[in-house]
Amino acid sequence: MNRRMLLTATALTLSALTLPALADTAWPERPVRILVSFPPGGSSDLVARLLSEKLSASLGQQFVVENKPGAAGTVAASALQQAAPDGYTLMLSNLTPFNVAPVRYPDTPYDPIADFDHITYVGTVHLGLFATPDSGAGDLAGFIEMAKAEPGKYEYGSSGVGSWGHIIAEQFQNETDAELFHIPYKGSGPMRLDFMAGVVPTIFDAVPQNLPAVEDGTAIPLAVSAPERIDTLPDVPTFREMGYDILAENWLGVSAPAGVSEDIKLTLDAALTEAMALEEVQAQFDSWGLIRAPKTSEAFATYVADQLTQWTPLVKAATQ
Repeated sequence: MNRRMLLTATALTLSALTLPALADTAWPERPVRILVSFPPGGSSDLVARLLSEKLSASLGQQFVVENKPGAAGTVAASALQQAAPDGYTLMLSNLTPFNVAPVRYPDTPYDPIADFDHITYVGTVHLGLFATPDSGAGDLAGFIEMAKAEPGKYEYGSSGVGSWGHIIAEQFQNETDAELFHIPYKGSGPMRLDFMAGVVPTIFDAVPQNLPAVEDGTAIPLAVSAPERIDTLPDVPTFREMGYDILAENWLGVSAPAGVSEDIKLTLDAALTEAMALEEVQAQFDSWGLIRAPKTSEAFATYVADQLTQWTPLVKAATQ
């Protein structure tokens, strides 16, 4: 074999060896699922649909939102953990299935850190306590006084047993000595339908999806769980401002099963970062009260682990 033939053979061999890496860079070659752990209408669903539209446009394949509600988000997270780590199943991840449910339910069938690649941090939304105009609650102090006067009479809704709304409501009752009656729902969407119909008079829910009701006067915001007043509800006090040590943020991100290739993670993170930098996306995030603080993938993974540490004693205290 002459030198030219040897070089050609070597080049062909190297080319064959690099085909898997080249295949990764072609991702995506077919539609991608984005799992959402709650029904349509909640903050996770709204963000997932906005980002899926932008990813479809920039990466040339359909990113399809698939709602898989149930069991405090663990249905969707379990489906993600069991999916192939090929980049074709993702999740709009959030606090409840990764930082609350694993503590609340020790038999949760996945490790919230080891079983996933937490790729891109999207942002944070805060929780609010909202009341209907017919509830008789005009402000937080008045509501607490009413609830303490008639223990168990006043109902509140959350997006499910073990959800962050449920945990914060339990903390609220512990700190105020007010006794409320819990009505759990399978997500924020159906809960708010009953809230708007007057079936449940108060709810602990994320701020973004309740802003239209606040604007048209069908929901009264009593307090928010932010460290300071938020721009979308500047006249509403924080729980801390009112003397209660209640602080909660629901982070949103994009996660995948553990083991996704670095090429795919880099492509996805770059596309999401580009999408979230769009003026129209930033404007929509602002209107929802979604707070952005960009993080690297490594910082996001560390943040998820830190949030688990932070929420563990809170969840245990609230559910004893």
